[in-house]
Amino acid sequence: MEASLPPQKSNVTAHGASTVAIITLEAFAGMCINAFIVCVLCIAWVQKKTLNSNEKILLLLGCSRISYLCSSWVSQFLSKIYPKYLYAHTILLLLAIFQTFFNYSNLWVSACLCGFYCIKIANFRNSFFIYLKVKVDRMVPWLLLGSEIVALAMGIVIYDLMETAQSSNLTSNSQENFWEEGITMDKHCYSSFFLAGFGYAASFMAVSFSAVFLLFSRWRHKRTMQTSSMKDLSMDAHIRAMKSVLSFLVMYSINFVCLVLTIIYAMTKENIMTLLISIYLCAFPGVHSLFQVFIQ
Repeated sequence: MEASLPPQKSNVTAHGASTVAIITLEAFAGMCINAFIVCVLCIAWVQKKTLNSNEKILLLLGCSRISYLCSSWVSQFLSKIYPKYLYAHTILLLLAIFQTFFNYSNLWVSACLCGFYCIKIANFRNSFFIYLKVKVDRMVPWLLLGSEIVALAMGIVIYDLMETAQSSNLTSNSQENFWEEGITMDKHCYSSFFLAGFGYAASFMAVSFSAVFLLFSRWRHKRTMQTSSMKDLSMDAHIRAMKSVLSFLVMYSINFVCLVLTIIYAMTKENIMTLLISIYLCAFPGVHSLFQVFIQ
């Protein structure tokens, strides 16, 4: 008689267990904060029968962040606790696609929020800027749709990359074939990583320009109002928007660096640096949403 196989056990290292514990707390806290924002906005939607542009962006941002945190937690939990489940190509493929889609959705909707603040709050006399200020409410649905299309496109890129990697593994039987497939895969990886980095950089530039324009607008407004002793309401709006955008710019800058590092360390083994990057990337959505709650 054949001996019965022992039950499958998880192979967990000390670093892996600590990372999972920290990410679990961050993901749970972040999902609770964003769920609170989504619930408040949905209640307001039911009561008012409509949402303004700012609320539409925050609603989609909250849903994206909840989904991103959920997919990130599942991915980290399986990779650290039960890595053998990721040997199934379908599970790994689905996790990668969902995590990529929700990550880019979070980044680009966040950039839309910063751009919206800049256009609505900043005060420039340029005719194009005035045109944007008048039309921005009509543009918001299209900007959000464009953000989701970009996120979907990056999900398709990841799907194509992983399918190419899988087919390369299946068809590489001889040494010459392996060498040829390896060269093709390297070129494919570089192009995919370039697209991923470009997506990160474009959203980061949108946030950076929004913050710079708001800073410049506030400086001009403050200089103009120096001779007035009356309290100006638009100055308060400037200060609130600046707190939101500048706090986000600091966190977004660190987040951008971490995202670039994930591309650099994509082909390396897990180390303390990759663990710290994972911890920060999971903390970012919840911390920024918490800032939004207090600043709004």
